[in-house]
Amino acid sequence: MLNKLEKALGYKFRDPELLRMALTHTSCANEIYQDPLRSYERLEFLGDSIVGFVTAEYLYRTFPKKLEGDLTRIRAELVCEKSLAAVAERLSLGEHLPEARRAALSDPPFTPQQPAMLSAGQSLLKAALQRDILLSYPYESMEPFLQMIREAANDPSVLSVRITIYRLASKAKLVEYLCAAAENGKDVTVLIELRARFDEQNNIDWSERLEEAGCKIIYGFEDYKVHSKICLITRRERGGVRYITQVGTGNYNEKTARQYTDVSLVTSSESIGMDAAQFFNNMAMSNLNGRYNRLLVAPTSLKNNILSLMDGEIAKGSDGYILLKFNSLTDIDMIEKLHEASCAGVTVEMIIRGICCLLPGVPGKTENITVTSIVGRFLEHSRIYVFGRGKNEKMYISSADLMTRNTERRVEIACPIDSPAVRARLHDILFAMQHDTVKARVLQPDGSYQKKPAVPEPICAQDLLMQQAVSMAREQAQHASEEERGLLHWLRRLFVKD
Repeated sequence: MLNKLEKALGYKFRDPELLRMALTHTSCANEIYQDPLRSYERLEFLGDSIVGFVTAEYLYRTFPKKLEGDLTRIRAELVCEKSLAAVAERLSLGEHLPEARRAALSDPPFTPQQPAMLSAGQSLLKAALQRDILLSYPYESMEPFLQMIREAANDPSVLSVRITIYRLASKAKLVEYLCAAAENGKDVTVLIELRARFDEQNNIDWSERLEEAGCKIIYGFEDYKVHSKICLITRRERGGVRYITQVGTGNYNEKTARQYTDVSLVTSSESIGMDAAQFFNNMAMSNLNGRYNRLLVAPTSLKNNILSLMDGEIAKGSDGYILLKFNSLTDIDMIEKLHEASCAGVTVEMIIRGICCLLPGVPGKTENITVTSIVGRFLEHSRIYVFGRGKNEKMYISSADLMTRNTERRVEIACPIDSPAVRARLHDILFAMQHDTVKARVLQPDGSYQKKPAVPEPICAQDLLMQQAVSMAREQAQHASEEERGLLHWLRRLFVKD
């Protein structure tokens, strides 16, 4: 094993015996590691794992002088937290690597592109009043959504902005724009979840800033985390008001929007907007039992409606079809219903990045179910539910995984997709995931994962979606340039005489 490890890492360890001890007796780490200043090689035990050992070994080999200078300063942190991640952060390793070495260890840089459904410079707020718009992160930029909030903050016709927040970046433009909206006299309501794991203090700080600016803050519920991602802008127009609703699968976090794959729908649908308004009214009254016409809202209606949609496919027998993309499956009722669907002949395809408590492909039980996991450059985070095919298809995007904590102990939202154009874009994403042969791993009946068979032209879904985003942005820019040239040509003909 040692030889394989050294070959994989590309170098030999200074003290193989210490490595063997780390691999076989990690519990003795504290006995061996008495003083961090005594010997650099003892650092490997701080991580209490092979990952920690390799990280420490790399630190020593690459930055001995840097490490020596910083060791005293970070000693207390190392001993208390036993965290080599803290060492890496303090040493800023990437800054000290040679450019060629850093490039070899990194993915090629990628910049989120102009959204395909929105022309460059076009107002998302105004475009959404005309048609549904889908943003696909991180392939497309989150900036149009942020600018929509900024525009709403300064739009005299906007009456209110309401939003749920679970996680925010440490530097958040969104907070600035919400504060500006409140300071401009808009009615701004922010439902912020203070118990978002690892972001508790960050959310407390942002809630104080928002409250100081005049925003109304709702802190959620004692027994239920608010994990939904929804924003509602209300505008005054002739004859009444109009709603612009945004529903997404991921957080309003400007940093993770460049690292996680998520989708975000912006729509002026009246029925969805009315449900969104009712949702915020219910949250303000601490009412978890509200009724909605279009939105599926946990903990009351999301689970029952998903089970009902599965029943609809079960009734079709072998003509039934279920396609689900989410992060984890643990809800026993969902598992049993999927088992029932398979036994009825329904084709069930699931793209589940993480935990899956269902074994697919078991004869007589789950032979019609396939489960694929994709772990790539970006963290797969979007949740998309599809029931049926063709004109009878029903599609939703959601903040919820099919876990008991999501379906029963959190406030979650699933939103129907009405627009054919948005459906087509979501199917493009799903198609890429279904045909990935590079990063995809298929869950086997025995619980193991296997790579897909090699093909002449391998497909990496995330690379494909990056290429598609770049290509569509270029086409859009070229089209805009051609339109501009056409306008200039027309103006010249109008004003310039021979």
